[in-house]
Amino acid sequence: MSVAPFKAIAVFDAVMLHQSFTLAAQALHVTPGAVGQQIQKLESWLGVPLFVRTVRQIEPTAEARSYWAEVQPALARIQQAGEQLRLRQSSEVWLSMPPTLAAKWFAPRMAAFLQAWPGVSLHLSASVEVMDFDRDRVDLAIRRFDGRAPHLQVAMLYPEEVRLYCAPAYARQLNLRTQADLERATLLHNTLFPYWSEWMQRYTAITPEAMRAIPSLHFDQSMTAIGAAVHSQGMLLSSPILVQAELRDGALCEPLPERMSLDKGYYLVHSHRIPLRPAAQALKDWLLEQAERERGD
Repeated sequence: MSVAPFKAIAVFDAVMLHQSFTLAAQALHVTPGAVGQQIQKLESWLGVPLFVRTVRQIEPTAEARSYWAEVQPALARIQQAGEQLRLRQSSEVWLSMPPTLAAKWFAPRMAAFLQAWPGVSLHLSASVEVMDFDRDRVDLAIRRFDGRAPHLQVAMLYPEEVRLYCAPAYARQLNLRTQADLERATLLHNTLFPYWSEWMQRYTAITPEAMRAIPSLHFDQSMTAIGAAVHSQGMLLSSPILVQAELRDGALCEPLPERMSLDKGYYLVHSHRIPLRPAAQALKDWLLEQAERERGD
C-alpha cells in the first residue's frame, strides 16, 4: 500500500476551504500551478477525480465532498495538536466574549488581571460569534446562554437578571413613582434584552394595546441603548453587570424595584478535551474569583 500524500491532502483541504485554486495558493504561499500538481497527485492516488474544472471556476465532485468530510476533522485535530504543543508553555492566552460585556465589564478589570499576572500576554476577542475550540485560536470564552453545553467545561460567572434603569434626571422629568408612570416614558429596546412585553405583563397593569402606544426606540447594540439611557432618552432594561460604571457614577439609577430573573447567565467555557495551558488556567481562576467576590458568595 502506497503512503498517503499528506502534502497533497493539506493542499486539497485549502482548496475546499477557499473553493479556488488561486485563493488556496495565496493562503499556502505557493503558485496555482503547484496547487494543481498536488491535486492531480491526490486524484491519482485516490483513483477518482476531485474537481470539475471550467474556465473560471472549479466544482468539487461528490467524491471530493465525501472525502473532505472524512479528512477535514482529522486535519483540524492535527493543527490543534500542533498549536497546543507549540504554545503549551506560552504566556499567551486568548479570551473571547460578547462586545458589550468586553467593553462594560471586562475592560475596567483588565489592568487588575495584568497587574496580578504581569508575565501573561492577553488577547481579547470581542465577538458575538460562538467560537469553536477545535478550530479557532481561543482558550476561554464567556458566553451568555443557559449553561447547557455537555461538550464543554462550563462554570457560571453571573446569573442573568433584568432590571429597569434610566437617568436620574429622566426619572424626575417623568415624576416616576409607580409602574403605571411608564406609560409616559419612552422605551429603549435592544436585541440583547427583548423583554419589555414580558416585563410589562409581569409587573404592571399596562395592557398590550397601551404598551404599543408608548413611544419606543430600537437598538441592535446594547452599548448604544445604555448610552441613550444615560442621555435621558428613555427607560432601559439591562443586566446590572453591564451598567456598573453608570450606576457608580450616578449616570443611571434603578427607579423601580422589580427585577426579572432569566434562565440564562454569563458562563466561562472551554474545551473538555484540551487541557488549559498555565496562562489560560491563571485567567480562568482569576475570572472565577472576581465573579465570586462580586456576587458575594
